[in-house]
Amino acid sequence: MASNNLFVPSGPVREIRRDLPGNLTDDFCYVDIGLHSPGIWSNDGARTFLQYALPRLQLQLAIIFLLTQSLHLFFRRFHLPRIVSEIMAGIILGPTVLGQIPGVKDTLFPRDGEVYLDLLSKVGYIFFIFLSGVKMDPRTVLRTGIKSWTIGVLAPTCPVVGGLVLIRKFQLKIHRYRWPAYKNMISIQNLFPFPVVASMLVDLKIMNSELGSLALASGLICDLISNLIVTIVSYGRLGLMNYTKVLMFHSSVLSISLVLFIVFVGRPFCLWIIKKTPEGKPISRFHVMLMSLFVLIIVLLSDNVGLNYHYGPFLLGLVVPDGPPLGSTLMDRLDTIVSGLLAPLLVTLCGMNVNLIELFCMQFIGRIWLVFALCLLIKLAAVLLPALICRVPVKDSVALAFILSSQGVVQMSFYYYNSINQTLDGETFSMLTTSVLLQAIAANLIVKSLYDYSRMYTGYQKRDIQHTSYNSELRVLSCSLRADDVLAVRKILETSYPTNESPLAVYALHMVELVGRSHPQLIDHQLGQKSSGGTRTQKMIEILYSFEQQYSGAVTVQQFTAMSLTKFMHHDICSLAFNKLASLIILPFHRKWNHQGKMILDSNSLRAINKEVLDIAPCSVSILIDRHKVRRNNPTSSWNIGVAFFGGSDDREALAYAGRMAQSKRVLLTVVRFVSWDIYAGDSQWDAVLDAEVLKDMRMKSAHQDNIIYREERVKDGAETALLIHAMEEAFDLIMVGRRHKDDTPQLLGLSEWNDIPELGPIGDMLAAPDLSSPVSVLVVQHQTLKTK
Repeated sequence: MASNNLFVPSGPVREIRRDLPGNLTDDFCYVDIGLHSPGIWSNDGARTFLQYALPRLQLQLAIIFLLTQSLHLFFRRFHLPRIVSEIMAGIILGPTVLGQIPGVKDTLFPRDGEVYLDLLSKVGYIFFIFLSGVKMDPRTVLRTGIKSWTIGVLAPTCPVVGGLVLIRKFQLKIHRYRWPAYKNMISIQNLFPFPVVASMLVDLKIMNSELGSLALASGLICDLISNLIVTIVSYGRLGLMNYTKVLMFHSSVLSISLVLFIVFVGRPFCLWIIKKTPEGKPISRFHVMLMSLFVLIIVLLSDNVGLNYHYGPFLLGLVVPDGPPLGSTLMDRLDTIVSGLLAPLLVTLCGMNVNLIELFCMQFIGRIWLVFALCLLIKLAAVLLPALICRVPVKDSVALAFILSSQGVVQMSFYYYNSINQTLDGETFSMLTTSVLLQAIAANLIVKSLYDYSRMYTGYQKRDIQHTSYNSELRVLSCSLRADDVLAVRKILETSYPTNESPLAVYALHMVELVGRSHPQLIDHQLGQKSSGGTRTQKMIEILYSFEQQYSGAVTVQQFTAMSLTKFMHHDICSLAFNKLASLIILPFHRKWNHQGKMILDSNSLRAINKEVLDIAPCSVSILIDRHKVRRNNPTSSWNIGVAFFGGSDDREALAYAGRMAQSKRVLLTVVRFVSWDIYAGDSQWDAVLDAEVLKDMRMKSAHQDNIIYREERVKDGAETALLIHAMEEAFDLIMVGRRHKDDTPQLLGLSEWNDIPELGPIGDMLAAPDLSSPVSVLVVQHQTLKTK
């Protein structure tokens, strides 16, 4: 809460006299602060609008939110994190900018109104820290490897030793009244808060990368150990003084009692809520309110036992069982308003208290920046050296050092807390808040330049079907979100002609959205690992397991479950395809239809995943549009597959896959080449040569194999092409098309203007239309994108 000397009442002051026994009187005053405005249409409503607490608070929140979002829209172009916009908004609204305009700051942000913003920001920060604990999985510490443990233990230890040296070195050179600020500044610099690390990884979009996984595991260990060291050092200082030994003993006993209360009362309380919730259902609103009340009770207890008020909610969050139903529901109900508005409000409020105009002691300011630079160098070295010892690549080690050394909302909460308690003066607070701003900018730009996650996937090695011979193993990564995705992809795999001479290796990735935790997981079911996806994931596993048993010796299936945020799921897909040397990725289409043709699903998140995979995939990619025609109960029935060929690398890849399918006598393949009347228009000369080569091979096969038909159709423009494509719908169970074509292809002229789903290309988009008279399953293929040498 804001200190009393900052509270200047603007409402009318009223004097009250109360008679007491014995002819005594009790005189006191109170400030009459109105909450609600009578409205702008009343006599004095327009003039006194900002003198009422509630409308003024609403206006302040609107200004802060709009300014923050506007700045973020600008800064995000330079890959800067959200915290930069939040601090900059605060500096603009504070005495540095807005405060220089006479009367404006006192009208919009008067001193007596700061108490409400302060209260909201602290409530938001309390729940932010609580949700950060909910998202953390303490069991991750036990599962991490030696590399994470080495970095996690050594990184926080060295800065503490360096901090003690710096305290002794500089303490004699500054005035005595600056000592508390100096010591607190160094101790805060030595923290490694996990929420800050996780937030930075999300901003950089590398949480699911190898570096991100290492940073998450190491950051969690660093956070726990750094907090433990700071606590031990704090109690150790009290123990060295004779007159505070009793205080140290009391504080230690009360702190341990609070931890035990959270573990043995808080966790059973959470389990009781889960027990009261029906299986498969989210927890009720009443239980969410009970949990929120319990968080506030823990805050009260933490503050009264002598701990910082945010330690209790963080520990409570750690004991909350992650995932559904409790952890996921808490995230769904609270995370949007907490992370989107209330927690950033604390950062903006810190910026509003920054004053870069009134700086007096430049010598001490110089020492602040010197100490900050030394602490940062020590932290960077403390992370960099262990990482290099663990044989982490140099670039990744430097990036990891900047990630773990970053500052964020946790450090700023400590700065603000010490500023309110007058441990930090205005100059020190302003410089430390500015240091967070500058470090956030520098760290994100440096890590972004050192580590580009998408760059690792693309390479010079060809990973496609065209360069995979029929007698070699075809490696396919199939992705599924639902059980019907697995059923559809199984039939595609069955038509891929798996035999002992032409084996098929399937890597099945079951995608599960990560809710209620921070740590993404990639579970390998071959190793006997269990997923928390429940019955749905087990059904998907059994479908492909039976497929492997059916084609024993010809098919090998390795199944994985990726538990991740949907916006990072494409990294799991591409990373697995890269590591397993896959030639093709099969993705499910984001729309689903039932057997009657009615749309039952339209997933924007799945569509976003598909787009990202198409952009950065290390091999060829296909999107399967399942219309149920590719699934039949009779395993001996034949399959009519059509290929619409216009030319280009994607069409050649689709034709190569179809040719592999046609090795099976159960597959009836028809290749329809669409030829323009203008023989000189369309693809480049080199593409024309490659097209002629693969088509010549297909014509020769059609002459010797009864199950392959090749024909050519001459068309003038896209309208004639559309008529022929619609005619193909009734004749085939599956149509295979390439995704990308030249813009000047005459056969497709005019079709791109009606393309609603660009990731399918013009032909795939046409075949995915919901109003088809004869719906047909479609496989849209994109050839591998290679680096240019």
